[in-house]
Amino acid sequence: MIIIISGTPGTGKTTLSKKLAKELKFKYVDVNKIIKRFNLIDAYDESRKTNIIDIYKLNKILIKFIKQGDDLVIDSHLSHNIPKKYVDLCIILKCNLKELEKRLERKRWHKEKIRENMDAEIFNICYEEAKEQKHKILVINNDKQVNIKQLTTKIKKLFTSSPKGDGKSLKKKK
Repeated sequence: MIIIISGTPGTGKTTLSKKLAKELKFKYVDVNKIIKRFNLIDAYDESRKTNIIDIYKLNKILIKFIKQGDDLVIDSHLSHNIPKKYVDLCIILKCNLKELEKRLERKRWHKEKIRENMDAEIFNICYEEAKEQKHKILVINNDKQVNIKQLTTKIKKLFTSSPKGDGKSLKKKK
């Protein structure tokens, strides 16, 4: 089973992804480490003070990880770009704007980058892009700490009571 966790930077993806992977006994995939390991930074945008990532190359590498057959939780604001056929569930994290701004300021992001990410949250960019990919989406408001046990139960219900009878469950693949 492949679960991707996406959302605007600062919404709590990494914290939630690590806890969920541990609870489900899935492997945790940190996309930032993959970007560095495989040198997927195409350029640096000086005006936005950010790296430009080759999404096509990133997806090719992530798909190779997925095809290895392990159950994964993939953590990145770019993970919703993985094609639908490789993903069982896309979790989009949301956060209220005041809390998000505080979190990004704590990370010492510069003013323009904070504004850009606040706009991304306002316009639901990650959610809209995930919808374009036709992912099965679960939206979670992460203003406060998410109850991992409740989330795990909700995910298990999504896949054990499938109306299509597609047999997808959280059981380990053989």
